[in-house]
Amino acid sequence: MADERLILLVEDNDDDIELTLRALTQNHVANRVEVARDGAEALDFLFCRGAHAGRDPRVLPHVVLLDLKLPKIAGMEVLEQIRREPRTKRLPVVILTSSNVESDLARCYDLGANSYIRKPVDFTQFMHAVNSLGLYWLVLNEQAPAAEL
Repeated sequence: MADERLILLVEDNDDDIELTLRALTQNHVANRVEVARDGAEALDFLFCRGAHAGRDPRVLPHVVLLDLKLPKIAGMEVLEQIRREPRTKRLPVVILTSSNVESDLARCYDLGANSYIRKPVDFTQFMHAVNSLGLYWLVLNEQAPAAEL
């Protein structure tokens, strides 16, 4: 698997996409970010099907930033499918959501989320959260080896 430290951002809200990309840029996170605007597109990207059928299946994101409230396929279902597939079951998945429902938090961890971050309303807090997220998941964290194809 290539080590390009790709980020997959799964988010349907244009404002949240722009805010996240801006926060990553301002925190000097220069990694390539692939954006999927719904759960189906995220799964197509990860499993190299549909519009992403020609993509190299050996290249997985270094981290997935996953919103919960998505069109087509909800974020929790995306997480379930990621964990069900041997090739992606170790992929770091960070839930990045505005949901403050405790049952969502518990369910995401039960499904194997690596982290659950509530999107702060304040931009300064969001910048700090993205800086910490980038430092930990892209620099400090030792990623599990990928499963063989």
